[in-house]
Amino acid sequence: MTKSSRASDVVRQWHLIDAKDKTFGRLITEIAVLLRGKHKPSFTPNVDCGDFVVVINATQVKFSGMKLQDKEYFTHSGYFGSTKSKTLQEMLEKNPQKLYYLAVRGMLPKTKLGRAMIKKLKVYQGSEHPHTAQISTSK
Repeated sequence: MTKSSRASDVVRQWHLIDAKDKTFGRLITEIAVLLRGKHKPSFTPNVDCGDFVVVINATQVKFSGMKLQDKEYFTHSGYFGSTKSKTLQEMLEKNPQKLYYLAVRGMLPKTKLGRAMIKKLKVYQGSEHPHTAQISTSK
């Protein structure tokens, strides 16, 4: 008989991921699996089973090929002629949190459940973060 988890039964852990010298795409898939909760044997697709993820050294991640110069992200406000683009290099320097959120959001469900999952992702440029108490007690 298949056991289905309930929201009240979920035990959340905190995971600390150091992004230094890791490939961006492989790191993002690892983060998405942890946020979704697919690494747990009690995974249930319609329940938020995921854990909290803290990413440090977000700007020191590696990219293959010429992605830093060639890959572009577009934004549009809805007005005519308001399309703006930023390269991956600019996004990584100015706002790496948004870059990580955009990449992970594409791998999560496009529902209220996915929006609840993405809120458990914390991204920091340096190696310091305010979640040391949560991470040290969970291990």
